[in-house]
Amino acid sequence: MHGGNKVNIRRIIYIALLSGLSIVLTRVLSLRIPVGGIEGVRIGFGPLPIIVAGLLFSPVDGAICGIISDIIGYFINPIGPYVPVFTIISMLRGLLPGLICLHRKDLSFVDYLLAIMISQITTSVILTPLSLKWIFGIPLEPILIPAIISQAILIPLYSFLTMTIVRALRRFISNEIC
Repeated sequence: MHGGNKVNIRRIIYIALLSGLSIVLTRVLSLRIPVGGIEGVRIGFGPLPIIVAGLLFSPVDGAICGIISDIIGYFINPIGPYVPVFTIISMLRGLLPGLICLHRKDLSFVDYLLAIMISQITTSVILTPLSLKWIFGIPLEPILIPAIISQAILIPLYSFLTMTIVRALRRFISNEIC
């Protein structure tokens, strides 16, 4: 087996593991706040493995992790009808931080914070509430306030946890490949 194939297979395995972890964290270990009869706000750590995939491997790998997590998660534990827009939003959670930090190796906490803040504001504070309004007719106000409050807490927390996890996994993966 060629060494490059071994690395690619390992990366695929890591993406699959991160996708599975995201599914568990999203579908089982999240606080769900219903608004207008559907889930309006979800508070938890489900996006964290998707963000890690985008920052640890590549923006494309993060996007793939987000897509896999949303689609498989839906079929394992559907919450309402399947809406492809939410798969795109999940994809962006892995793509955006990876793009923002592309080609940067030694990221500081501020780098993680900015990348995750841009990503989470885009996905959780703007796109998700607008999608819920557009698709289900839910007014923005009952969704925006909890989304803003939860992200004010989650963004710094995600940033610290992501920085810690990515640094640890980089050391682990580099030792494993050598």
